[in-house]
Amino acid sequence: MAKAAIFNQFVKLLFTGLAITSLCCCNQPQAAQPFKSADVTGIDSGKNFRLTDHLGKQRTLSDFKGKVVVLFFGYTHCPEACPNTLVELARAMKQLGSDADKVQVLFITLDPERDTQALLAQFVPSFNPKFIGLYGTPAQITETAKEYHLFFSKQPGNSPDNYTLDHSVGTYIYDPSGKLRLHSAYGQGVDALVHDIKLLLN
Repeated sequence: MAKAAIFNQFVKLLFTGLAITSLCCCNQPQAAQPFKSADVTGIDSGKNFRLTDHLGKQRTLSDFKGKVVVLFFGYTHCPEACPNTLVELARAMKQLGSDADKVQVLFITLDPERDTQALLAQFVPSFNPKFIGLYGTPAQITETAKEYHLFFSKQPGNSPDNYTLDHSVGTYIYDPSGKLRLHSAYGQGVDALVHDIKLLLN
């Protein structure tokens, strides 16, 4: 994951730098940062996607307008980062209590060759029944990854089906109006996620 870690740091610095530049250009007074995650408000990426959910329904980002959307990319065979992120998000939903009904967690697979609809339907809701897994053709996944400036690369294993993916890790968080607002670094923790989601809900 060395390449992914370097890329994640680059993306975080890019998002943060652009956000600061945007504020400066507007001549707004500098205010205290209320979020634990990187504020990426105004970044020209992550506007939409068109994929299929684990129940076979076509989905776009606009389907979830009115909720805070928490989105991240991964794959079901991921040995660490992806299941860890899903566990953290499941714990965050528990801490949110009734506010969890106003949040939608989306998992977009980067491995459409192995992550079939049936596998996603088994894997993703096992962490929380309301979590949604999304998949598409290899071309659709590549296009969606580009929309989010996401890095991923297949690393061969000891057999054609036993490969891993180096990929960017981190979570994208949208406000209820459908605007991308935050990028949460991998391992930031449950409390930080809950804090930021509550701010967006309020």
